[in-house]
Amino acid sequence: MLPAEEVLRHLDATDQGLTGTEAARRLAANGPNVLQPPRRTGPFRVLIRQFQSVIVWVLISAGVVSGFLGEWIDCLAILVIVVLNALIGAYQEFKAGRSIEALQQLNAPQARVLRDGQPVSVPATDIVTGDLLLLEAGDLVAADARLIEATSLRCVEAALTGESTAASKNPQPLAQHDTPLADRLNLVFLGTSIAGGTGQAVVFGTAMRTELGRIAQLLEDTATEKSTPLQQHLDRFGRILIMATLGVVALLFGLGLWRGTPLVELFVGSVSLAVAAVPEGLPAAVTVALSLGVIRMARRHALVRKLAAIETLGSTSIICTDKTGTLTVGQMTVRTLHAGGYDFEVTGEGYSPTGEIRIAGQPPDASQRPSLLELAAVLVGGSRSRIAQDAGTWKLTGDPTEGALLVAGIKAGADPARIEQEWPQVAELPFDSERKRSSIVRRLPEGRLRIFCNGAPGVVLTQCNRLYTAEGVRPMTDEDRQRILAQTSTLAGEALRVLASATADRDDLPPEALTPESVELDLVFVGL
Repeated sequence: MLPAEEVLRHLDATDQGLTGTEAARRLAANGPNVLQPPRRTGPFRVLIRQFQSVIVWVLISAGVVSGFLGEWIDCLAILVIVVLNALIGAYQEFKAGRSIEALQQLNAPQARVLRDGQPVSVPATDIVTGDLLLLEAGDLVAADARLIEATSLRCVEAALTGESTAASKNPQPLAQHDTPLADRLNLVFLGTSIAGGTGQAVVFGTAMRTELGRIAQLLEDTATEKSTPLQQHLDRFGRILIMATLGVVALLFGLGLWRGTPLVELFVGSVSLAVAAVPEGLPAAVTVALSLGVIRMARRHALVRKLAAIETLGSTSIICTDKTGTLTVGQMTVRTLHAGGYDFEVTGEGYSPTGEIRIAGQPPDASQRPSLLELAAVLVGGSRSRIAQDAGTWKLTGDPTEGALLVAGIKAGADPARIEQEWPQVAELPFDSERKRSSIVRRLPEGRLRIFCNGAPGVVLTQCNRLYTAEGVRPMTDEDRQRILAQTSTLAGEALRVLASATADRDDLPPEALTPESVELDLVFVGL
């Protein structure tokens, strides 16, 4: 709601950043910029929780009674089953509890700020309220902050909002104070990343006073159900078993007294009957079945904190959600390429360049490859994102959409390193909500310029007057436009987000003349 100048004044900050002395004072007063780790439950308490089931206590009682009766083998077998059952459950719960602390990994290790009017790099833990963050592509945001300046700034906020596309940011005040999180375009948040552009933002929230900290606190304060449906059924079964066993034992005991059976013999017989009625293998069978479910979930990188929760997941038939594809890993993947009149299938997942391009299940032949390679060059040449392998995992720096296009271009045969070396970038026209497209301008070896444009199909088509085909470039007709729009509708009907790619060559122009109006026209449509 407030203009940037008033925000600075409210936080007792300036556009030159804090002084080193003031930053140290605030750090000492408010503490480090670190998410509070969740309260850990000790291994002993986790183990004790495994003995809260009625059926477990029935087993323990049966084992103790067996010992009193001298049935040591039965006593030992029952107690071993109970102990193993508790150890398996405690191990699973304790291991999952430690893994849930992964929220800590969203903290940025370093951040660039203005201190005493000079840009410096400081540990993210030393960020304080009033610090002026300097943001650029590839940065992890170190705290919740209000934008003061922004130039084509785009932020990936999938960790908070679930939106796979980068949000365009600007420093303008919000119209309403209760604006939803995803629409707070003048704010950047801890745990998100900068996809493109540059900006400056003044910190107003650190550590647990951030949106990510609020989520961590909600996880900590969430009340857990006393028991799952499976546990409730087992407890109910245990109580019914106790009542039925006591009823049968009482009946037999009464009949024995009526017939004059000695009291000691009656007691031993009744207790033996009660012990025999207890299903010693039931808890072990349930634990093994649930453990197998946990193992299958772990193979899919899913954490299960308590064994009994597997039963709840197994009972789920429908999940209602409005976030397609970002509930799992927050990655985007190109599935289909349409070029030269051919439809190509793209295999592989996420940002790993491992995958294939197929057409009707087969690799493209010599007549189909030129169109595919032309589209691959536009996808890679028009992307500012970068991928790199870190500890065996491919990580993206930049916009998720451009990252997906980059990976698809690599799979289709384009070489990012060669394109960067032979066609160096000379200008960037970032995506914005009005143009609905983005372009990269690169210099060819002979000195001319080549434009690589990606964007919404309907918008890109309006800028195209030629079409790339398997036979070469030819003028675009109205029939071509209708066919491309029909193909776009077909792909969109399959729940795919569709983008168009185009290119063109230009005579050399000075940097100040490289504007959307001068370069994004008379393009050659390459594909979808």
